[in-house]
Amino acid sequence: MALWDRIKESASTMQTQLNAKKNDLKSGAFRDASMAMCALVAAADGTIDPSERSKVAQLIATNEVLKNFLAEDLQRRFEANCDKLTADFAFGKVSVLQEVAKAKKKPAEARAVIQIGIVIGGADGDFDKDEQGVVREACYALDLPPHEFDL
Repeated sequence: MALWDRIKESASTMQTQLNAKKNDLKSGAFRDASMAMCALVAAADGTIDPSERSKVAQLIATNEVLKNFLAEDLQRRFEANCDKLTADFAFGKVSVLQEVAKAKKKPAEARAVIQIGIVIGGADGDFDKDEQGVVREACYALDLPPHEFDL
């Protein structure tokens, strides 16, 4: 199987698993951590170009699991995290990872946050090393072993 196909299959599998847990993923901590994760993946290479920001915002708006929350609220939180990362990537990353860590208390939510990162990162068919790296860092922030997600 080609790498492209494996990435698409992995993202699809993660989305299916997320959809199965949709009713359990309604907390504010999950919402905040998910939006922080989306921003981290979008800025994984240290920059966020407008088209990337727009593409991730579109994925957020259409993600079945995130429909538990108001789209405008998600958008505002995503943009705020992106702004932190673009203002000062290193400092912003520390702050955004603290947002991700909010989901640490509930293992199912923590895993779902990582799965959202993988879905967002793999949406374009290229879950690159930078994206994998920030998702791996998020695993550490959530006390989850990265190898559980093939990272």
